[in-house]
Amino acid sequence: MTDFFDINTIFFSVWGYSMSYLEFVGAMLGALATFLAARANVWSWPVGAASVTLFFFLFYQVQLYPDMFLQVFFLVTNLQGWWRWTHPKAGEADAQNELRITRLLGKPLYLSLLGGLVATLALGTFAQNLHVWFPVAFSQPSAFPYLDSFTTVMSIIGTFMMIQKKLECWWVWLLVDLISTYIYYIKGVKFISLEYAVFCLVAFQGAWYWTREYRSYSTRPA
Repeated sequence: MTDFFDINTIFFSVWGYSMSYLEFVGAMLGALATFLAARANVWSWPVGAASVTLFFFLFYQVQLYPDMFLQVFFLVTNLQGWWRWTHPKAGEADAQNELRITRLLGKPLYLSLLGGLVATLALGTFAQNLHVWFPVAFSQPSAFPYLDSFTTVMSIIGTFMMIQKKLECWWVWLLVDLISTYIYYIKGVKFISLEYAVFCLVAFQGAWYWTREYRSYSTRPA
């Protein structure tokens, strides 16, 4: 069973690329979770929790340490999001008695983005020095410390937006997915790179679907 979590345990090879069980199953669960989220389906959260657990082990083995730490955060927030969507407060419920889609505009949005840039600089500096400060745990230097840190920080912001069902989360995810597609391709986990390229399309779909759902509230009887 432990071999399943080893990126060198190969499931199959296609076009000269060796696919590990860990990468394949984690990517498939992540794709399903993202598709469900784009449809505002609450089951995206438990499926996502399973996916990020597998990605924790994968990112450690390819030295994407900020991404590795991010998976711990994702596990906690997937459980939090599952609870938040299914337990809306008074006046927050939609027709399915789940959390309604709302907007994040103006000063709260600008402060969130500014805070993300500051946090990127701090995390990037930390990631750049991990192999120096903790050589036993991190024998190799972090790959793309600042770019990887940017996607990590913006993923955190996007996740909190999604937990609160803020429509703008999908534009944050689109930016993260575009950069992640590049990073994962360069690091050789090409199946995940392809998955994130597809996620870019899903982000557009999510923005469209959530916008349509948000606008429909004004046409429904109270």
